[in-house]
Amino acid sequence: MYWQKRLDRESPNKELEDKIMKIRKEHKDFGYRRVCGELISQGIKANKKRVQKIMKKLNLQVTTFTRKSRKYSSYKGKVGKIAPNRINRRFNTSIPHQKITTDTSEFKYYEIDSKGRMVIKKLYLDPFLDLFNGEILSYSISQTPSAIGILSAQSQAIEITSDCPYRRTFHSDRGWAYQMGSYSFALKENKIFQSMSRKGNCYDNSVMENFFGILKQEMYYGTTYYSFEDLKEAIEKYIKYYNEKRIKEKLGWMSPVQYRLNTLAA
Repeated sequence: MYWQKRLDRESPNKELEDKIMKIRKEHKDFGYRRVCGELISQGIKANKKRVQKIMKKLNLQVTTFTRKSRKYSSYKGKVGKIAPNRINRRFNTSIPHQKITTDTSEFKYYEIDSKGRMVIKKLYLDPFLDLFNGEILSYSISQTPSAIGILSAQSQAIEITSDCPYRRTFHSDRGWAYQMGSYSFALKENKIFQSMSRKGNCYDNSVMENFFGILKQEMYYGTTYYSFEDLKEAIEKYIKYYNEKRIKEKLGWMSPVQYRLNTLAA
């Protein structure tokens, strides 16, 4: 009878388990630390070890997908202006819209050609990220490396950051698009410093590399896309989620947008 009563008794963690299940339903890639952070932001006190134990019991561990692929490089040698590395790995800033970084990343999807064969196609993402809070301010998505797309995203980022009371800096690698006269001229015209990583040094733009790694792990690796539109829609949906709902410990368990709004309201 003793063991029967114990088996019939409702779990003392039932309420917490339900809350964790609800969080994971919306945030499928949240590990126990981020789930714990979300609980804290909701005003619920939760011990990390307890949350980890419950997630293990409910089989909610995050599955990490990895895929080896050639990293896309937009470097074509010196084809235009090379700017100095003004950021010099000083990625932190307490001022919104002051330091912006950008890069290009390549994605693959599949299509059936006229002969019924599966062919690999490519998509290129060009985002502009605010180093203040990691928010993606603007981006372009294209089927080929596109100067028009990058300049369009750059123009949006310049407009969005125009409220910064200090002189802005736009950082990138030495890709061909960032050496273009039109790209450099737009920055100069708006009194924005241009900064570039050193040749072949990904650590000089590690924040952007980190964003691409997170994005691909959480919405790309482990999933096969069969059209440009499907992949484009998935990326757009993820960027909105990343900006508005994906919380970070270094932002006090707030999303980039929440952190920016909270800072401006303070």
